[in-house]
Amino acid sequence: MEQDVSPVTALVVTAAAGDQQAWRELVDRYAPLLVSVIRGFRLTPAETEDVAQTVWLRLVEHLDSLQEPRAIPGWLVTTARRESIRYLSSQRHRRMSDPLNAEQPPVAVEVPDPDEGLVRSERHQVLLAGLAELPSRQRELLLLLMTDPQPSYDEIRRRTGIPVGSIGPTRARALERLRRTPAVRRYVASDLSGGDRHDAASLG
Repeated sequence: MEQDVSPVTALVVTAAAGDQQAWRELVDRYAPLLVSVIRGFRLTPAETEDVAQTVWLRLVEHLDSLQEPRAIPGWLVTTARRESIRYLSSQRHRRMSDPLNAEQPPVAVEVPDPDEGLVRSERHQVLLAGLAELPSRQRELLLLLMTDPQPSYDEIRRRTGIPVGSIGPTRARALERLRRTPAVRRYVASDLSGGDRHDAASLG
């Protein structure tokens, strides 16, 4: 049987053994996925950071049991949703426990349906899993191009070191490599719904 020697697998094994550099690399690869899930619950930036820190702590606790890198995106999505709902529930309980607090009047907390937008979340999860497989420079470029509002080419050049005239060609190569990642290829091959299967292409 052919052994999985993907860079993410190596990072997971090394981080589980206590290597801090490997752990930082894992965080860099999957932080966009984690933050995007938490932001879907309409938390403030400070609240998002608090929930994200909780999720990373949970990952540290379970890293030994997540040797399969394909499990990490799904695990992060599930745990981020659970911790976000838990946070919102605790905040709602705190407000209900102090109804006379004039500085924080009762506000209806709208918790998103966990099943709402499931297909979109799955596509986004696959996209971020594919991005995690790219070299850091290509990954950073595509993430910047996905930002809303998108930064100027001068800003992208400053942050990535890629000359303005090379941003387009580098982007094209990164997208092609993204389409060939196992995560994206598996998703496209297994998607029989006939819906939009071209999230990677939508970056163009």
